[in-house]
Amino acid sequence: MNACGQITICDFSKSNSLLDWTIINDGVMGGLSESDIKLNEDNNAVFFGVVSLKNNGGFASVRHQFKPLDVHASALLILSLKGDGKRYQIRVKANSGDRHSYINYFETTGEWQTVEISLSDMYPTFRGRRLNMPNFSGERIEELSILIANKSAEVFRLELESIKLK
Repeated sequence: MNACGQITICDFSKSNSLLDWTIINDGVMGGLSESDIKLNEDNNAVFFGVVSLKNNGGFASVRHQFKPLDVHASALLILSLKGDGKRYQIRVKANSGDRHSYINYFETTGEWQTVEISLSDMYPTFRGRRLNMPNFSGERIEELSILIANKSAEVFRLELESIKLK
């Protein structure tokens, strides 16, 4: 943790590698959505693509696995990003092998913005269904995903400068 009490999960301006980011689209269940993540000329990560509803599809996501980070449920995820005016989902897992994720949503404005999401506000889901379990109360995270699934066919673009934990 730095002097400001923040842990950097990913700062794209200081790292030029996306090797530990994985695209997972609805093709895992027969869908036809397409997405990718690339570094742009400003050294920000850009998650972009097309969500298709064809063939029972409807989502695109990118996943980042990392060494476990000790956290408190009261911690905040802080994302510095520029979206496209669309709604996205953020997911975390305490253990990358867990079947369920803890999720919440954020809206983008089309401008640069800082999004803060409390880990304690993240609730458990599995395959889009809310689980009858408490909200995140864990002591660690080791996986983070960003997903778009707005029940519409759409083009999307989300530029990420950094993801931190406070």
